[in-house]
Amino acid sequence: MPIYFYSVKNVPYGCFSNFSNHSFELNGHKWKTSEHYFQAQKFVGTKYFSDVLNASTPRKAASLGRNRSFPLRKDWEEVKEDVMREALYAKFSQNESIKSVLLSTEEEELIEDSPIDYYWGCGKDQTGKNRLGCLLAEIREKLRD
Repeated sequence: MPIYFYSVKNVPYGCFSNFSNHSFELNGHKWKTSEHYFQAQKFVGTKYFSDVLNASTPRKAASLGRNRSFPLRKDWEEVKEDVMREALYAKFSQNESIKSVLLSTEEEELIEDSPIDYYWGCGKDQTGKNRLGCLLAEIREKLRD
């Protein structure tokens, strides 16, 4: 039976959200959430990187990252899934409590039930790519080894 997640308030799977309050260290920085890391990587080498890194909430980090007046790195579309994969692996490998939640899902399909995101989630009509769910399943496999 598929496991649907979206809000950080949904126990126990809210930890699968990029907005969940599970910090980790990666690439020489301490990240408040995986959303902070993901959004900041759009601006590596610019002053906007630290603005996102230091954003007070994941919602603020997301807002900054989606601000198209900031110069998006040229290779973003090519690297965004690798960036998300790095963030997820760091988040789950460095936080034992949520690692156990992810591993407890065994072989179940993981679906980000976002009504608006058709790339990372399944979208309102369930036709989205669900790339976040797919990457979480990939990380789950890696953590088993």
